[in-house]
Amino acid sequence: MSAQPRFDKSWMSIEDYLAAELLSETKHEYDDGELVAMSGASKNHERIKMSLARLLGNHLQGKSCEPFSSDVKVKVGQYLFYPDAMVVCEDTSTHDYYAEAPVLIVEVLSKSTRRRDETLKRRLYQTIPSLLEYVLMEQDIVDVEVCRRSEGWVSNHYFLGDQARFESVDLTLDVAEIYERVDNDDMRTFIAEQAAADQASQVQ
Repeated sequence: MSAQPRFDKSWMSIEDYLAAELLSETKHEYDDGELVAMSGASKNHERIKMSLARLLGNHLQGKSCEPFSSDVKVKVGQYLFYPDAMVVCEDTSTHDYYAEAPVLIVEVLSKSTRRRDETLKRRLYQTIPSLLEYVLMEQDIVDVEVCRRSEGWVSNHYFLGDQARFESVDLTLDVAEIYERVDNDDMRTFIAEQAAADQASQVQ
């Protein structure tokens, strides 16, 4: 059994972090020399992430832009994060384990990550010259927030019954399709209403 690296709480270089992260059983993000351990994700978190990854992958098949999931990092100056999903069209990074020029970044919000995703990451992601859209997706309710560079990073919210537009990759998706397997109050109500509507149409 190989020994796991010890992450010293004192300052660590990016090079040392990248080397240690390859051997670590726990993911860590890198905040200008400090390490932040990443906790496990809920089933709903994974359902949203995997659904979006599948939809992005299908849409981008055969195209120059490439989707990545949360195992690939994005580097922003002296910070390295694990976004839940991102799309890179021109990979300016020569490093195998992180990208530097995404056009789209997606984070699925949770109680433990909300503050970080909505403050530090939002601020730093918006400094990436290539980034066109930053997307935050709720898991406990159905809410897709899309912030676009072209609109000054204002928030556009999409809910059940809406179509969410991802301009950076020329993709429009039904919000219900993204949340298809998610188990929360919004989706349970939506599914019940759809079933009732289908039953009513059959009676007619």
